[in-house]
Amino acid sequence: MSADHSHESCCAPARAVGAEPGPRRPLLPVIQDGAPTVRHRIAQAELAGGTFRMGDASGDENAGDGETPIHQVCLSAYSIDATSVTNADFAAFVDDTGYVTDAERYGFSAVFHLAARCDPADVMSTANGTPWWLGVRGADWRRPAGPKSNLDGLADHPVVHVSWNDALAYCSWAGRRLPTEAEWEFASRGGLDGARYPWGDVLLDEDGGWRCNIWQGEFPTSNTTEDGFLTTAPVRSYQPNGFGLWQTVGNVWEWCSDWFNPRTYELAARRDVETDPAGPRIGLARVMRGGSYLCHDSYCNRYRNSARTSNTPESSSGNLGFRTVAAS
Repeated sequence: MSADHSHESCCAPARAVGAEPGPRRPLLPVIQDGAPTVRHRIAQAELAGGTFRMGDASGDENAGDGETPIHQVCLSAYSIDATSVTNADFAAFVDDTGYVTDAERYGFSAVFHLAARCDPADVMSTANGTPWWLGVRGADWRRPAGPKSNLDGLADHPVVHVSWNDALAYCSWAGRRLPTEAEWEFASRGGLDGARYPWGDVLLDEDGGWRCNIWQGEFPTSNTTEDGFLTTAPVRSYQPNGFGLWQTVGNVWEWCSDWFNPRTYELAARRDVETDPAGPRIGLARVMRGGSYLCHDSYCNRYRNSARTSNTPESSSGNLGFRTVAAS
C-alpha cells in the first residue's frame, strides 16, 4: 500500500458539523476540610527542563503537518504523568464530579470498524472519505467499542472518547494542565536528541519484537495483532523511555494544550531560542501527539516523537486520550 500519510488515515475524525450536544452538567469542585482533595494518582516523571531541538530530524515529516524547521526550545522544570490517564483515573474524576463528557452529550463517538460492538442500527454514519471510522450511537468512555461493550478488564487501559474539553475538565479537577506540545515532545524524547522514537531510530527491537502498540497487517481490513492488541494496551505495556514515560507513541493519541498551526515552527525558527512556548493564541483545532494503535508506516507514520496533527476541541474517538503536567 502506498503511503499517503493523510490526516484522516489514523487520526480521530472531527465531530460532524451541525451535531447538537445535550446539556453539559457543571463541573463540581471536590472540597474536603476547606481545601481541594488530591485525586490524581498517576506516577510522575520529574523533568528538570532545559534546551532541546524540537522538530523532525529524520526526514519523516508529513507534508502539511509543519514538523520542520528544527528549532531550539528552552523549557522550565515540570512534572508529567508517566502514563496516559487510565479508565480508573477518569472514573474517579467522574464519580467525584458527575461530569458528562462531550461524547455522552452528543450521543455518539467515533469507533474503528473492526472494534465496534453494536447493532447495525447504532451506526449513525461513516466519516467522510474514511469508512473505517463509524459514528456509533452510545459509544463513550464507559463503552469504548459501542453500546455492547464495557470497561471490564480495561481499568489500566488509557481512557478514550475524551475530547480536549473533557481532558481540560479533568485537569481542572486534578489541579493539573495539559502539556504544551513542546513539553510533550521533550518528555517523549526521553533525552535522545533528534531520535525518531522514544527509544531510538529503529522501530523493532533486536529480536524483531514490537516496542509500541501500532497496526500490523493490511489497513483497514486486517490487523494481525502481532503485538497482542487490536485496540488499546494497558498503559504500562512495553518499556518506558529514558525519562520513565510509558507509551508516548502508539496506543492512543494524546491531547496537548496548543492550538494547531502548520506554520508554528516556521515562525519559531526566526528566534534564536523559544522559552516555554505555548503555541498560537487562536485556532480552530488543538494539537494531538503520539499516534495510536491504528498507525502504520504504510499509510500513517505519526507514531514518532516529532509527529503532530490536530482535531477540534469537542471531537472524540476510540483512539484518543491524554496525560497531564504540572509545574515543578
